[in-house]
Amino acid sequence: MEMKDIAVHVYRLLAASFLALAAIDVQASSVESMRLWAAPDHARLVFDLSSATNANVFSLENPARLVIDLDDTQMDTDPSTLPLHDSAITSVRTGIRDGGGLRVVLELNRDIEPRHFTLTPNDQYGHRLVVDLEYPGESAVENPIDPIEAMIRDQEIQSQRATAQQQVPGSVATPVPSPPVEVQEARAHPRRDIIIAVDAGHGGEDPGAIGPAGTREKDVVLEIARRLAAQVNGTEGFKAVLVRDGDYYLGLRQRTALARDQKADFFVSIHADAFTSPRPQGSSVYALSQRGATSETAQWLADSENRSDLIGGVDGSLSLRDKDQVLRGVLLDLTMTATLNDSLSIGGQVLEQLGRVNRLHKSRVEQAGFMVLKSPDIPSLLIEVGFISNPDEERRLRDPVHQSGLSQAIFSGLREHFQRYPPPASLLAWQRDNQRRPSGNEYRIQSGDTLSAIAVRHGVPVNQLKQANDINGDVIRVGQVLQIPRS
Repeated sequence: MEMKDIAVHVYRLLAASFLALAAIDVQASSVESMRLWAAPDHARLVFDLSSATNANVFSLENPARLVIDLDDTQMDTDPSTLPLHDSAITSVRTGIRDGGGLRVVLELNRDIEPRHFTLTPNDQYGHRLVVDLEYPGESAVENPIDPIEAMIRDQEIQSQRATAQQQVPGSVATPVPSPPVEVQEARAHPRRDIIIAVDAGHGGEDPGAIGPAGTREKDVVLEIARRLAAQVNGTEGFKAVLVRDGDYYLGLRQRTALARDQKADFFVSIHADAFTSPRPQGSSVYALSQRGATSETAQWLADSENRSDLIGGVDGSLSLRDKDQVLRGVLLDLTMTATLNDSLSIGGQVLEQLGRVNRLHKSRVEQAGFMVLKSPDIPSLLIEVGFISNPDEERRLRDPVHQSGLSQAIFSGLREHFQRYPPPASLLAWQRDNQRRPSGNEYRIQSGDTLSAIAVRHGVPVNQLKQANDINGDVIRVGQVLQIPRS
């Protein structure tokens, strides 16, 4: 081959390579699918991409629109198939924008605050662009707590925190603006409901574990959570708050934040277990561990559940949202010991009840570092109702009768604990105090009573009276029964 022919051949190869690279550059990415999840307080639109790309998201007015520009990207899916109902999106338009690239326009029917971020591939998904449309002023909870009950709970929580801080050597309690409890007249009993936050794990683009027959964990646990919430709401003195009441995803920190916003007395997260082998079966109950897990299974499970944020798509920058909560957590950690003790106590009762309707995988309450349980001021449990990876348990978990049995067992354990140890301002505490006659060393608080007057009447120091009745706050209630210490 002559030199001229060689040069022509090389030129052609280089030209072909250049054209191929140019084609790759022009079509560097494609939208392979789009998914939309509608929640009460936000909607999430997810673009599944063939490769990473740059995105520019901005709003337009008159009419309200959200524009999403993707560099060097083409559309390989049909946006008209998106389920737009119950979301802020009326319609979706797409086209090629000036200068190349893809433009997606969302027609909106309400005010939104947009947020977007990209996610790198994980075990379940490839590259993703996540666009969150948040609804200002909306709550993720459909039936939020009554403002008066919220105020009462705030008083109780502040009292608990002040007590915990006083128990730490060298700490200084935050001054309380109200008069000392010794001279305050007893207040009317509020008879408030006990608030149970019920969290259905996973949701939205995070299906959780998937059984051999295709049963998705997110669907099963939502049904059980709804049944549990119905039983709670059907019982006098209790109220349920469903953390997730639909097929959408919430970050692990957001779930505990919602429970705290609703002043929950207890937080229970419902899940269905899975393992690499189809043989394991049975229910398990987990509480938080501040140190190591109580078994290898507990550690493995905690690691897998805590990865949900990677699957569900939570931007790392979202941690800035709860910056104030993290700072407050320094003080809240002082209450963790008491909270864990309550969690373990309630967990034992729930486990006993579950053992009556299902095989137990572990005969004691396990402990591990679950992110969703890390709420220092709220006793919490994570319950694995069964192994969805076991074909027999997968079938039972789909059975409405078995779902009801599991939810009844969970609530029976919770109710047993709170009937024995009701919060002071709750209806259950008022019923307990008013359904029994005070014995010789007890006194029922009457209207107009103060602690100092009661102490004088019975010839005991006020401090002893407070200590005997674990009174650390600034409120006593009419009808409350006090133990009178022997002098």
